Amino acid sequence: MRHGKKVNHLGRQTAHRKAMLANMACSLIEHKRINTTVAKAKALKQFVEPMITKSKSDTTHNRRLVFSKLRQKEAVTELFRDVAAKIGDRPGGYTRIIKLGNRLGDNADMAMIELVDYNEIYNADKKAKKTTRRSRRGGAAKAVTPPVATNEEE
Repeated sequence: MRHGKKVNHLGRQTAHRKAMLANMACSLIEHKRINTTVAKAKALKQFVEPMITKSKSDTTHNRRLVFSKLRQKEAVTELFRDVAAKIGDRPGGYTRIIKLGNRLGDNADMAMIELVDYNEIYNADKKAKKTTRRSRRGGAAKAVTPPVATNEEE
């Protein structure tokens, strides 16, 4: 029984699993979405979301902590520069897992994991919130006057 065991070992030794998750996290940061199996996507979500949270405060200590996990300087730079600027006000939930069906060769459950703020399809229908508030008092509605036609043709 696996009571209280949170880590999905993914059928790999510890060093192989850490290297694979680091490579997948760097690919996710670089390409903003990747296709993988559902189990690996869930493990990657647990791996990458704390690093994105650390990237919100750009300190030398946080950069070193993230670099010790990712092991790629370019990925760390892009995470702290571009990704952190885009997700700065989001309180969590930086990634989204979308299930894609089964793989042809071995029938494995496939999924696409992506950074939430970089998907234009889902974010296109969201409107910016209005900053003004309407009062509940029944004030008189302003009448809109139609525009006056000018005789420019003459």
